[in-house]
Amino acid sequence: MSAVPSTKPASPEVKIINAVQARIATPEVIKAARGMSHFGEHALGWVGIAAAGWLVDKPRRRQWAGVAVGAVGAHAASIVIKRVVRRPRPNDPSVQVNVSTPSKLSFPSSHATSTTAAAVLLGRLTGLPLPAVLVPPMLLSRVVLGVHYPSDVLAGSALGAASAAVVLAAEKRLDDRHRKSFGS
Repeated sequence: MSAVPSTKPASPEVKIINAVQARIATPEVIKAARGMSHFGEHALGWVGIAAAGWLVDKPRRRQWAGVAVGAVGAHAASIVIKRVVRRPRPNDPSVQVNVSTPSKLSFPSSHATSTTAAAVLLGRLTGLPLPAVLVPPMLLSRVVLGVHYPSDVLAGSALGAASAAVVLAAEKRLDDRHRKSFGS
């Protein structure tokens, strides 16, 4: 018995992936998106940046460690949610998958989660508008690569922002305790 092609219309999210891939998925954009994918895998690129900051910026080592903890913690939270939700990655014949993935699970995007957490924490540490600069390209790259639905990257980004807020709240509590202990 041969497989019969589906006549089911594409979901709105698949239509968005199709539109993004049709308009901007040039070989150069795909190459850049793959590079971003490798950088963001398991939050390792963000941990590397945090480690470099920790090594060279001794007065703010705790904050640099917070960047690493925030990115890894956000990534871990996304993995837990993926295993609970179990949403499969886009699997429509019209979607071109342009990178391999470590799992078949899609929701939320771990790259979006760890990137948003890292960007918020790095932005706070450096005073630069890093969330506005770093987050949109990473979210878009996941759609360009065909490995996430738009809702996956948006949810991942929201989770990353929440994860960063937890780290910032913990840092504030530590600072408050330090001030009370040393009377500054």
